[in-house]
Amino acid sequence: MKIGIVGAGMVGSSAGFALAITGTASELVLVDRNEALAIAQAEDISHAVPFMSATRVRAGNYADLAGAGVVILAAGVNQKPGETRLELLERNASVFQEIVGQVLSVVPAPILLVASNPVDIITQMTTRLSGLSPQRVIGSGTILDTARFRSLVGRHLKISPQSIHAYVVGEHGDSEVLAWSGARAGSVDLASFAAQVGAPLTNEVRMSIDHDVRNAAYKIIAGKGATYYGIGAGLVRIVRAIASDQGAVLSVSMLTERVAGVEHVALSLPRVVGATGVTADLFPDLDPAENLALQQSAELLKQLADSLNV
Repeated sequence: MKIGIVGAGMVGSSAGFALAITGTASELVLVDRNEALAIAQAEDISHAVPFMSATRVRAGNYADLAGAGVVILAAGVNQKPGETRLELLERNASVFQEIVGQVLSVVPAPILLVASNPVDIITQMTTRLSGLSPQRVIGSGTILDTARFRSLVGRHLKISPQSIHAYVVGEHGDSEVLAWSGARAGSVDLASFAAQVGAPLTNEVRMSIDHDVRNAAYKIIAGKGATYYGIGAGLVRIVRAIASDQGAVLSVSMLTERVAGVEHVALSLPRVVGATGVTADLFPDLDPAENLALQQSAELLKQLADSLNV
């Protein structure tokens, strides 16, 4: 599958590097308003390809996106230290108003994969701007938060995070909800598994994991200015589900008709992702506190999205 990436900064180039070396894309085109940056990133990535795959990598302009099955939108301004994702809203909204029309002028029916923050609101805005079915405008959402959640729980239990089945839902940001009540290790309830292996999930442990998941981006940004490797790998996971029509269950963001009593809001839920985009929404079983937190997250995002003049 031919994949386009608009925005050749750290997120876009990290996704491009991962797509290329894993061979997930047959052809990869990087587009950026800074043409020299796009060329440099494409050249650098292409020099890694002979060691790992046969992906064709090049820089181009919007016209070169023609024929792409998926276009990753990774353009926008970076998050500043101490700045919340929601504070990025106004700064990134104008960027997307410019690029969505240019993408659709050459790729009339793509799957758009939104990676720019605040991703839920940008996803909702992109859906409005594009006129595409919501199932074809997918935000990376909480796929990275879910990976962080699973990684930290796996570290505590001393098992592979791939054996942890747990999701973060709602906003990709401060109001996100760690769905502890439905979490599993293998096929076993998480609390039961933890007790069996002698690593109980006390309130202190849960609070520590919740804090570390919720604040991971701020810690990374404070140390090196931006996060990009984790989300780059997450974007590849979504693209692979689309390219191979996997029907994979992934925590991604999409404009949703109704969730937790809130209508027409983009946020993350576990969703089935395949060749046509999102094919089903899965509403997890949440305890009352988690359900209330999800409702509050949805209401916050709805209010902000509705205030955006798009």
